[in-house]
Amino acid sequence: MALAASFAFLGGLAAGSFISVVAHRLPRGLSIVGPRSQCPSCGRQVAAYDNVPVFSYLLLRGRCRHCRVRISVRYPAVELGVGSAFLATVLVLWDDPTQLVLGLVFVATLAAVTLTDLERRIIPNRILLVSAFLGIAIAVVGDPGSLAQRAIWAAAAGGLLLLTALAYPKGMGMGDVKLAAVMGLFLGDAVAVALLVGFFSGALVGLSMILREGGSARKRGIPFGPFLALGGVVGLLAGDEMLDWYLRTFLQQ
Repeated sequence: MALAASFAFLGGLAAGSFISVVAHRLPRGLSIVGPRSQCPSCGRQVAAYDNVPVFSYLLLRGRCRHCRVRISVRYPAVELGVGSAFLATVLVLWDDPTQLVLGLVFVATLAAVTLTDLERRIIPNRILLVSAFLGIAIAVVGDPGSLAQRAIWAAAAGGLLLLTALAYPKGMGMGDVKLAAVMGLFLGDAVAVALLVGFFSGALVGLSMILREGGSARKRGIPFGPFLALGGVVGLLAGDEMLDWYLRTFLQQ
């Protein structure tokens, strides 16, 4: 387990580095295959030995090797975040290989859409389509009996967000609707917990903004994708346990 956890964390660091590239290039219509990453200040290509997740940033003290302009801390933060999410996923889902693989794809998807939504206020269809395709393919191979239930929860989650978007179009976009459907596909009934956490955390942040800035805060839009992503991680790692607790406590089942 310790060895698997170590590989998961290191793999997550590498995945986080790639996700940063995807989140930056895909919304701009750029290739995610090439060319190699460049310094946004001097335009020099980043050498492979300067592109090792986290470690290169620390060795270079957060600056470009050539022009010495500061590199955004966002990059190691994303790498550490995805690495930690991969580690937690392996620790929690180790006994179920299918759920483990689904979980790793899922957290990578959530990281990518969080970055694009924060930076560009969009959730690219291509990320969601690739994620949904991988999720269905993995379920077909590893757990075909769950496909019907996953489809039902995908439709339910997407439908709920669609109604919300229609009722409050300024606060939610169709990207959020499609993300919710993908979450239902991966999480099944645990998507109920994910949506609850997403709505609660979004409302909490919105309320804090209103208390701090007054009525003007109502005119400021905040991306909802990151809150859904937070809920998705909670649903993945603890959703089943939270649902069981709720059923035992309030419905005595």
